Amino acid sequence: METSASPIACKINNVFIHVSDLKKSAAWYCRLLGLPVNLEEIESPVYNIPVTGQTGLSLDDHTFDPSFTLRPSKHVLFNFYVKDIDEAYAFIKDKDIPVVREIERIGEFAYFNFEDPDGNVLMICNC
Repeated sequence: METSASPIACKINNVFIHVSDLKKSAAWYCRLLGLPVNLEEIESPVYNIPVTGQTGLSLDDHTFDPSFTLRPSKHVLFNFYVKDIDEAYAFIKDKDIPVVREIERIGEFAYFNFEDPDGNVLMICNC
């Protein structure tokens, strides 16, 4: 395959998650990640989760798009990294977050899937 110069960077800049209730979802994601949140500062249509690293995480309630219909993804949208998969699994279960795929272990690699408040499937993995 030929390669050529591209004006598009080989980097994921931001991940958008479509939500039905922006404040509820912001509170849920912030609790999940151990981040403080002031719900009075959240305004539609988008809330950017203050994540570390280069890739951003934005929640979008489509307030200004009346024709938008939310269709939660039953396929994994992305994963969160953890050092200890068992500790993360216990944390998720303790928060009564629905687990939709139990821990799978493949050698040193392990992951499991869970749902956000809108039913979007997310993954936690240790690699």
